[in-house]
Amino acid sequence: MTNNTDGVPARWADLRRFTPARVALGRAGNGVPTAAHLDFQAAHAAARDAVHATLDVAALRADLAAAGMPSIAVHSKASDRRSYLLRPDLGRRLGDRTAIPALPGAMLFVVCDGLSATAVQRHATAVLRHAVPHVAGPVAPIVIAEQGRVALGDDIGEAMGAEAVAVLIGERPGLSAADSLGVYLTWQPRRGCTDAERNCISNIRPEGLAPDAAASKLLWLIGAMRRLRVTGVPLKDEQPAELAAPDD
Repeated sequence: MTNNTDGVPARWADLRRFTPARVALGRAGNGVPTAAHLDFQAAHAAARDAVHATLDVAALRADLAAAGMPSIAVHSKASDRRSYLLRPDLGRRLGDRTAIPALPGAMLFVVCDGLSATAVQRHATAVLRHAVPHVAGPVAPIVIAEQGRVALGDDIGEAMGAEAVAVLIGERPGLSAADSLGVYLTWQPRRGCTDAERNCISNIRPEGLAPDAAASKLLWLIGAMRRLRVTGVPLKDEQPAELAAPDD
């Protein structure tokens, strides 16, 4: 088998065209080459930074307002990042509930910093801008939640009386992606919902699932959810591959 200039077998090196995973790194004695080692260290630092990054709520609200979407800012019961990381239960419960209006039957979108505020800052507005204008029926103001986990959407949705909630949240950073956004859709949200009652769209970022394509998939799932009146395991993602993304 022919080797390339890095001393990596050609067939292994070809895999780099198909995945950002660390394959065919080559060797330097018993270790990896210096460049590969430094790249790993940089990726690890980026992942740690994403976990500890602070969501710029004011900037996010300004972006949403510029796109014609009013918003509400709330906070979970996790008072700070340390509490959020050490006490996942606090991130699932809403702190001050007075800012949440009663909007029975509305479609609710909640934006949580999650484990990557970087992902939320970069991609959440784009997904919402492509999705929200195409949702039929009443849509609640976007709720931006600091120190929030997926189940926080259940607490907010129950307080609001929402028909359903879509939680946009920063996913756990990996060593190939520190800015991946996820969306979790739940029918008739309430405290105690399980993950089996949700549908997830993952890896939303330019190098993964583009925001407009994610919005298209979310709109399809919302339509199917309303027809079947259910989300989670009974709701299969059977979106036709040729279905176009919504127009701006």
